[in-house]
Amino acid sequence: MILKNADVVLGDGVKKLDIRIENGKIAELAEHIEGEGADCTGLTVFPGLIDMHVHLREPGYEKKEDIASGSAAAVKGGFTQICCMPNTNPVADNKVVISYIVHRAREVGLCKVRPIGAITQGQEGKNLAAIGAMKAAGAVALSEDGKSVVNSGLMANAMLYAADFGLKCLCHCEDASLVDGGVVHEGYYSTLTGLKGSIRAAEDIVIAREILLAESLSLPVHICHVSTYSGVQLIREAKARGVQVTAETCPHYFTLTDEVIATFDTNTKVNPPIREERDRRAIVEGLRDGTLDCIVTDHAPHHLDDKNVEYAQAAFGISGLETSFALSYTQLVKGGALTLVQLAQKMSANPAHILDLEGGAIAVGAPADLTVVDLNRAWTIDPADFASKGRNTPFAGREVYGKVIYTFVDGEIKYREADA
Repeated sequence: MILKNADVVLGDGVKKLDIRIENGKIAELAEHIEGEGADCTGLTVFPGLIDMHVHLREPGYEKKEDIASGSAAAVKGGFTQICCMPNTNPVADNKVVISYIVHRAREVGLCKVRPIGAITQGQEGKNLAAIGAMKAAGAVALSEDGKSVVNSGLMANAMLYAADFGLKCLCHCEDASLVDGGVVHEGYYSTLTGLKGSIRAAEDIVIAREILLAESLSLPVHICHVSTYSGVQLIREAKARGVQVTAETCPHYFTLTDEVIATFDTNTKVNPPIREERDRRAIVEGLRDGTLDCIVTDHAPHHLDDKNVEYAQAAFGISGLETSFALSYTQLVKGGALTLVQLAQKMSANPAHILDLEGGAIAVGAPADLTVVDLNRAWTIDPADFASKGRNTPFAGREVYGKVIYTFVDGEIKYREADA
């Protein structure tokens, strides 16, 4: 297969090239390649997008999502690889569950699914999970997703053991005693709505601990879904000192502010909460200056029953795989904060590097994992069109730019836009 006349996003710029694909690999990149091919004039080719923070819910919560529907949502959103969190039932804290996810994803045969194992058994924060066995079964990282490891000594041991097996800990940073039942950011709008708030320090204190552990142990650590201006500053200062810390954020943290909770729309309820304009601007600046390495979705699909309740009782989370690229491109690239190359770094190259995954770049010999996008195409987000079972999004009705036209995984078309 040959893709012709495409604007190709490379590590050093965007160039108009032809791409020849053979045996699942990129065989040739050139200004002109002889032979018939698909005309991609006006389309932009990115290295296949990689989301290192999703929830596929299977096994145990298939009412919300399963590996098949989550994978379909992923390729529709342009993702060729996704890394799924361990808060399943049973918890992905052993080789059996990790192996199940790997084999089920292969049966589905859409995107590449990389499991993340739990840090502790049952995510109970008491004993380390079987790290080596999970790595052998296919786990690419460890996380206590949805909570922090409270015991600092146990967290230090987790980082040490993870490093022995070539894995990193991806840290959800939350001091539950400070959150104390809070469901939104504590500020003007929590007061206005009467919803219980959670202060920034609930996130920042654990970010600081993980940084200090990484610095003391001379080991890497990754901070999940950063939402605070003060958290960005902690990470920026740590990087300046040479600490091996990387970090991610999500589209809802750089596109929304806590003003949205005034609607009492439970689709705005997410953990950590959407914060103030000061935080939103700091997140954008953190992405621009490299403090924040990755854009992830924290894709958290829920059944309507989980959201169609009072705000305080609703489940936390946003279904994000099908909107992430367009929101990021519209807000950050069209908004002038990032270039196309930088966006590709945040959504592909950096996740691949952090987790030591194949892919992340368009180069001869690399896997033909490609995301083909019409950047000029405007469309309106409509959750009724989602491939995901989760329709829980605060972005319904928002006009965005950047429509995924094709998603290639190992040279095979796994998603094609209906009118392509």
